[in-house]
Amino acid sequence: MIRVAVPLAERSYDVWVGAGAAAKLDVVLPAGAKRIAVVTQAGVPDLVAVDRPLVRCEIGDGERYKTLATVEDLCRQLATAGLTRGDCVVAVGGGMVTDVGGFAAATYHRGVAVVHIPTTLLGMVDAAIGGKTGVNLPEGKNLVGAFWQPCGVLCDLDALATLPPRELKAGLGEVAKYHFLTGDDLLALPLEERVARCVAIKAEVVAADEREAPAADGATGRAVLNYGHTLAHALEIAGHHDLRHGEAVAIGLVFAAELAGELGRIDDAGIERHRRVTSEYGLDVSRPAGSDPAELVALMARDKKALDGLTFVLDGPRGVEVVSGIDRKAVEAALARMGA
Repeated sequence: MIRVAVPLAERSYDVWVGAGAAAKLDVVLPAGAKRIAVVTQAGVPDLVAVDRPLVRCEIGDGERYKTLATVEDLCRQLATAGLTRGDCVVAVGGGMVTDVGGFAAATYHRGVAVVHIPTTLLGMVDAAIGGKTGVNLPEGKNLVGAFWQPCGVLCDLDALATLPPRELKAGLGEVAKYHFLTGDDLLALPLEERVARCVAIKAEVVAADEREAPAADGATGRAVLNYGHTLAHALEIAGHHDLRHGEAVAIGLVFAAELAGELGRIDDAGIERHRRVTSEYGLDVSRPAGSDPAELVALMARDKKALDGLTFVLDGPRGVEVVSGIDRKAVEAALARMGA
């Protein structure tokens, strides 16, 4: 089993990666927590085994339940169970569960402790790490949320055996993102080391910029973790979440390369590298049939990192960075090259 530290001063915590990692729950739980509220979904493996009183709180399955209404219902379940500020929420499930469970923990009693036990590859390498929580609005993805660091994260690789093949493959979209951020050949690593390396990459970025604060000197910081996500989020909203998040990210990664090429930031070889690597990860990168470029551009303009017009994380001479004020025609041209 591999332990990766997320160094955030008094909010620092460990991420445990390996088969049977859920057994470390007692190690990461706050010492004073008397009761545990397990936030999960129907069908998710039962990975919580501790000698403390438990209450199970179920939320709906799917992005259509990633809403403020679900957070309200969940907080009412916590209140009915009598959960106090000294107790702990344990979110067990995919990225949707850790996002919603973490947001509820951040707001219930103005903040209670939370531990994440992600059960999907995407949750292990991305969603459960770094303290970002939130829900969607009809106008955009993750537009309402809070930064709320967990007490610990347990990436139990045994849970991946229960995943449908599509869910496991979709998680590779986020793994491919880390490939482009670092140049690491993550597919060459055994699964335990691959997940741990992704966690370590994210931990390093989060430690340097916990809250994705806009920097006066133009520094990019944590926003690089959104590489490929601007189009991805637009595709998810426009398609009513018929794409998995990781599938949408894969398309977004190649779109970001096409846009960088349109702007003269990278050459044709750089674009081809993005297409080749995503193909090696087994990911489809065609824009979904029937998607409306005008709708996608409108949705991308609402992206939460947009501060000055259309804003994207793009590759370039200095590496991956945030670029604002991009001309709409360049975006439309890049979308046109993505097929449909």
